[in-house]
Amino acid sequence: MGFFDRFSTDIGIDLGTCNTLIYVRGKGIVVDEPSVVAVEKGTKHVWAVGAEAKRMLWKTPGNIDAIRPLADGVIADIDSCEKMIKYFISKVISRHQLFKSTRMKIGIPSCITQVERRAVIETALKAGAKEVDVIEESLAAAIGAQIPINEPAGHMICDIGGGTTEVSVISLGGMVVTKAIRVGGDKFDEAIMKYVLNVHNLRIGQQTAERLKIQIGNALQDKDKAIEKMEVRGNDAITGLPRRLEIDSVEVREALKSTVNEIVELIKVTLGETPSELAADIVERGIVMSGGGSMLKGLPKLISKETGVPVILVEKPLECVALGAGQAFDLFKDMSSDRAIYDNLND
Repeated sequence: MGFFDRFSTDIGIDLGTCNTLIYVRGKGIVVDEPSVVAVEKGTKHVWAVGAEAKRMLWKTPGNIDAIRPLADGVIADIDSCEKMIKYFISKVISRHQLFKSTRMKIGIPSCITQVERRAVIETALKAGAKEVDVIEESLAAAIGAQIPINEPAGHMICDIGGGTTEVSVISLGGMVVTKAIRVGGDKFDEAIMKYVLNVHNLRIGQQTAERLKIQIGNALQDKDKAIEKMEVRGNDAITGLPRRLEIDSVEVREALKSTVNEIVELIKVTLGETPSELAADIVERGIVMSGGGSMLKGLPKLISKETGVPVILVEKPLECVALGAGQAFDLFKDMSSDRAIYDNLND
């Protein structure tokens, strides 16, 4: 460990649309909370951040706004995002550590613009970081999933977050092919809300739709499992009065079908653009899936069925990006050293 490393705090951040996870070198994942900030209107005074703020979503009085600072994987409210990052960092860095240099590496979707990329960096700097770098989410997820990315072999990773889905083929530490769309867990929730409204004339909230997705949602029916049912409450779209309704897993699968198909098609397109030698590696090694959206029941099986390629869901899909972002500090430094040795041998 070098002199600078001893006097720095290295932090990897998954700045997600739904959840923010923070990895600190030597400590592991130290923050895993919803990306929500509750602020007072006018004064912008912060009332709550994270899990406490999420409980306030759509339930706040007129003088308080519960805000999700990120949408579709990018910063939608810079001021609230800065306050959220500051709050989370203050939970993991004690006062006596403030004299140290804080280095941050933040996972970002590859589909964002340069303006959106700069907004992430500037927000982290304002939040107190001395040095900020960004890393594509799929590359960070691959590192966090312990894929040997520096090998001369093809590895495919599909990371489904709250706001985006990113599919990449990685070899020799770089992304050979990468595709991303602004479709993720939030779009799953929206699809369920839309279906329940269109089919049953019932308006339900995002949190209710999320519970449906988690508890009985599925992309492919398990033949050995009975149809599941769940009761939901909402407002009748015609009368406006509260009403209860029982929804089954078949309906939820139908609601999610179109959105799930977008992800399947993205994977197929990426495979189609992959060089044949790397594609052969992927057929042998399989597609690795990470991110909260990959936990939808039956999704790995559906993707395997549609592509003919084995699919592996990582052990901790929610943590991969944050873990990989933090571990990338050392990994890429080591890879640079390896490359320097190789270059010297060829001089």
